[in-house]
Amino acid sequence: MVHRVGYAPGVYDLFHVGHLNILRHARSQCDYLVAGVVSDEMAALAKGHKPVIPLPERLEIVRSVRYVDAAFVETVPDKVETWQQVRFDVIFKGDDWRGTEKGERLERDFAEVGVEVVYFPYTVHTSSTQLRRALDTLVSPQPGALSAP
Repeated sequence: MVHRVGYAPGVYDLFHVGHLNILRHARSQCDYLVAGVVSDEMAALAKGHKPVIPLPERLEIVRSVRYVDAAFVETVPDKVETWQQVRFDVIFKGDDWRGTEKGERLERDFAEVGVEVVYFPYTVHTSSTQLRRALDTLVSPQPGALSAP
Protein backbone atom coordinates (compact mmCIF):
# COMPACT_ATOMS: atom_id res chain seq x y z
CA MET A 1 0.00 0.00 0.00
CA VAL A 2 1.40 3.39 -1.03
CA HIS A 3 1.32 6.08 1.63
CA ARG A 4 1.20 9.51 -0.06
CA VAL A 5 2.46 12.43 2.06
CA GLY A 6 1.33 15.91 1.03
CA TYR A 7 2.79 19.28 1.94
CA ALA A 8 0.80 22.52 1.91
CA PRO A 9 3.02 25.53 2.70
CA GLY A 10 1.65 28.95 3.52
CA VAL A 11 1.86 31.90 5.85
CA TYR A 12 -1.71 31.22 7.03
CA ASP A 13 -2.01 34.75 8.39
CA LEU A 14 -5.50 36.00 9.22
CA PHE A 15 -6.79 32.46 8.61
CA HIS A 16 -9.72 32.48 6.19
CA VAL A 17 -11.83 30.22 3.97
CA GLY A 18 -9.17 30.20 1.22
CA HIS A 19 -6.72 28.63 3.65
CA LEU A 20 -9.33 26.11 4.74
CA ASN A 21 -10.10 25.23 1.11
CA ILE A 22 -6.44 24.60 0.29
CA LEU A 23 -6.03 22.33 3.31
CA ARG A 24 -9.29 20.47 2.58
CA HIS A 25 -8.41 19.91 -1.09
CA ALA A 26 -4.83 18.95 -0.24
CA ARG A 27 -5.96 16.36 2.31
CA SER A 28 -8.30 14.81 -0.27
CA GLN A 29 -5.27 14.09 -2.49
CA CYS A 30 -2.94 12.48 0.05
CA ASP A 31 -2.95 10.06 2.96
CA TYR A 32 -1.10 12.32 5.38
CA LEU A 33 -1.01 16.12 5.19
CA VAL A 34 1.74 18.29 6.60
CA ALA A 35 1.01 22.02 6.63
CA GLY A 36 4.12 24.17 6.36
CA VAL A 37 3.62 27.36 8.36
CA VAL A 38 6.07 30.01 7.18
CA SER A 39 8.03 31.72 9.95
CA ASP A 40 7.57 35.45 10.60
CA GLU A 41 11.04 36.16 9.17
CA MET A 42 10.42 34.14 6.00
CA ALA A 43 7.03 35.81 5.53
CA ALA A 44 8.66 39.24 5.85
CA LEU A 45 11.21 38.27 3.19
CA ALA A 46 8.54 36.97 0.82
CA LYS A 47 5.84 39.59 1.36
CA GLY A 48 7.72 42.61 2.67
CA HIS A 49 6.02 42.61 6.08
CA LYS A 50 5.57 40.36 9.08
CA PRO A 51 2.27 38.56 9.57
CA VAL A 52 -0.41 40.12 11.78
CA ILE A 53 -0.82 36.88 13.74
CA PRO A 54 2.41 35.66 15.42
CA LEU A 55 3.88 32.30 14.40
CA PRO A 56 2.94 30.31 17.56
CA GLU A 57 -0.72 31.31 17.12
CA ARG A 58 -0.74 30.60 13.36
CA LEU A 59 0.85 27.22 14.05
CA GLU A 60 -1.80 26.38 16.68
CA ILE A 61 -4.64 27.42 14.34
CA VAL A 62 -3.31 25.31 11.46
CA ARG A 63 -2.60 22.30 13.73
CA SER A 64 -6.21 22.45 14.89
CA VAL A 65 -7.70 22.11 11.41
CA ARG A 66 -9.06 18.59 11.06
CA TYR A 67 -7.54 18.09 7.59
CA VAL A 68 -4.00 18.63 8.91
CA ASP A 69 -2.08 15.67 10.31
CA ALA A 70 1.03 17.66 11.27
CA ALA A 71 2.30 21.23 11.09
CA PHE A 72 5.89 22.19 10.36
CA VAL A 73 7.54 25.59 10.81
CA GLU A 74 9.14 26.55 7.52
CA THR A 75 12.31 28.56 8.12
CA VAL A 76 14.18 28.38 4.80
CA PRO A 77 13.24 29.82 1.39
CA ASP A 78 14.32 26.71 -0.52
CA LYS A 79 11.38 24.27 -0.70
CA VAL A 80 13.72 21.39 -1.63
CA GLU A 81 15.61 21.99 1.60
CA THR A 82 12.26 21.78 3.40
CA TRP A 83 11.54 18.55 1.51
CA GLN A 84 14.82 17.10 2.82
CA GLN A 85 13.45 17.60 6.34
CA VAL A 86 9.80 16.61 5.80
CA ARG A 87 10.00 14.09 2.89
CA PHE A 88 6.67 14.64 1.16
CA ASP A 89 5.50 13.15 -2.16
CA VAL A 90 3.38 16.04 -3.37
CA ILE A 91 3.42 19.78 -2.72
CA PHE A 92 0.29 21.90 -3.02
CA LYS A 93 0.39 25.54 -4.18
CA GLY A 94 -2.16 28.14 -5.21
CA ASP A 95 -2.58 28.44 -8.97
CA ASP A 96 -1.29 32.01 -8.79
CA TRP A 97 2.13 30.26 -8.98
CA ARG A 98 1.27 28.32 -12.17
CA GLY A 99 3.16 29.56 -15.23
CA THR A 100 5.28 32.00 -13.23
CA GLU A 101 9.06 31.93 -12.96
CA LYS A 102 8.88 30.79 -9.33
CA GLY A 103 6.31 28.10 -10.18
CA GLU A 104 8.38 26.77 -13.07
CA ARG A 105 11.48 26.70 -10.85
CA LEU A 106 9.48 24.84 -8.18
CA GLU A 107 8.34 22.27 -10.76
CA ARG A 108 11.90 21.77 -12.11
CA ASP A 109 13.43 21.45 -8.65
CA PHE A 110 10.84 18.95 -7.45
CA ALA A 111 10.90 16.91 -10.66
CA GLU A 112 14.53 16.14 -9.80
CA VAL A 113 13.51 14.50 -6.51
CA GLY A 114 10.26 12.91 -7.74
CA VAL A 115 7.82 15.26 -6.00
CA GLU A 116 4.60 16.18 -7.79
CA VAL A 117 3.45 19.83 -7.80
CA VAL A 118 -0.34 20.23 -7.63
CA TYR A 119 -2.01 23.62 -8.03
CA PHE A 120 -5.33 24.58 -6.48
CA PRO A 121 -7.53 27.51 -7.45
CA TYR A 122 -6.59 30.71 -5.65
CA THR A 123 -9.48 32.13 -3.60
CA VAL A 124 -9.82 35.47 -5.37
CA HIS A 125 -12.58 36.98 -3.23
CA THR A 126 -10.75 36.44 0.08
CA SER A 127 -7.06 36.77 0.80
CA SER A 128 -4.92 37.70 3.77
CA THR A 129 -3.56 40.61 1.74
CA GLN A 130 -7.08 41.98 1.21
CA LEU A 131 -7.96 41.44 4.87
CA ARG A 132 -4.75 43.20 5.93
CA ARG A 133 -5.57 46.19 3.70
CA ALA A 134 -9.05 46.38 5.20
CA LEU A 135 -7.62 46.30 8.73
CA ASP A 136 -5.04 48.96 7.85
CA THR A 137 -7.83 51.17 6.52
CA LEU A 138 -9.83 50.72 9.73
CA VAL A 139 -6.95 51.61 12.03
CA SER A 140 -5.26 54.32 9.94
CA PRO A 141 -6.39 57.91 10.38
CA GLN A 142 -8.41 59.03 7.40
CA PRO A 143 -7.49 62.30 5.64
CA GLY A 144 -9.52 65.12 7.14
CA ALA A 145 -10.63 63.04 10.12
CA LEU A 146 -10.48 64.65 13.52
CA SER A 147 -8.00 63.08 15.88
CA ALA A 148 -8.81 62.45 19.51
CA PRO A 149 -7.46 65.08 21.96
